[in-house]
Amino acid sequence: MRKAFPMILLSAMFAASAAAQSGRRGLTRPPPPAPERMSEPPIVTAERSAVAPPVSTVLPESLLQRQLQALDDGSFSLGDFGGKVLVVNLWASWCGPCRREVPEYEKVRREFVGRAVEFIGLTTEDPRTSSDRVRQFARDFNFCFRLGWADRQTALVLMNGRNAIPQTLVIAADGRILSRWSGYSASQGGQRLRATIETALSEAPPAAQK
Repeated sequence: MRKAFPMILLSAMFAASAAAQSGRRGLTRPPPPAPERMSEPPIVTAERSAVAPPVSTVLPESLLQRQLQALDDGSFSLGDFGGKVLVVNLWASWCGPCRREVPEYEKVRREFVGRAVEFIGLTTEDPRTSSDRVRQFARDFNFCFRLGWADRQTALVLMNGRNAIPQTLVIAADGRILSRWSGYSASQGGQRLRATIETALSEAPPAAQK
């Protein structure tokens, strides 16, 4: 009996120690969170961080003097019409919205005959491959703007980063770009063009309004 008692006591002590260890494991707390770091600027790819080109407010002199090939095989430059309000329409024969826009613009053009406004239509197509199609378009729609071909550099400057057709610019007699818009809107169309031209003429010197 005396020999058994130490063994019983030793077993009891071992069991108590194991239970204590088990309890401690069950109550173990998660490690404390890492200290908060100051936020860093997000990494932005070059594509997302690209800044759109600023909107031009005046046509550069180099563009005004650039000779543009006319549809009738002559040539002209935008600078030939100093003192007039310029309406520049960028279009293409394959452009569906252009087919709806041109008849409305033609009505506006006829309303301003005899006044200091020059209407210019520039197609972005290649004259070497699209000449017949473009001329047919002009005949079909009775497109009586002063028509010409916009070479790549001319188109890039006039579009000012907006790679869309049709596009319209209304340029005041002093060379300022008063308004520029892309696309065709059935609810605005010719009405917007008409109103913008009237604004341009009202700001022009009296001699240029006639």
